[in-house]
Amino acid sequence: MTHIRISDAALFLGVSDDTVRRWIHAGTLTSVTDGSGRMAIEGRTLAELAKAQAKAPDASGAASSARNRFVGLVTAVKTDVVMAQVEMQCGPFRVVSLMSSEAVEELGLEPGSVAVAVIKSTNVIIESLEGSS
Repeated sequence: MTHIRISDAALFLGVSDDTVRRWIHAGTLTSVTDGSGRMAIEGRTLAELAKAQAKAPDASGAASSARNRFVGLVTAVKTDVVMAQVEMQCGPFRVVSLMSSEAVEELGLEPGSVAVAVIKSTNVIIESLEGSS
């Protein structure tokens, strides 16, 4: 079983170390002792909490096959005559999208705008960090 340190759990959940410790104290999370004698959380338990706390953005109510939706803040927009690059900060993640300049105009995207990045891809690379920590 994978054991995740408190600081890493906090990073993955987008909260502070203190919040994770409060959740352990309140019984929301159960801690274990890792091989080094440090307090940790079982990976499966952390994944269940992350999934339970995930909030889907309130979209237009339209059905969609895309499951990856990230609400965030537009941080940069670079446009030329035809194309644009839009950068967003969605929690700890930077999302970059290329689209037409016309789409940027129609959506009113500018730094400071709140938007939803909807990602549907058949090419997603997942790297394992097991054994590297």
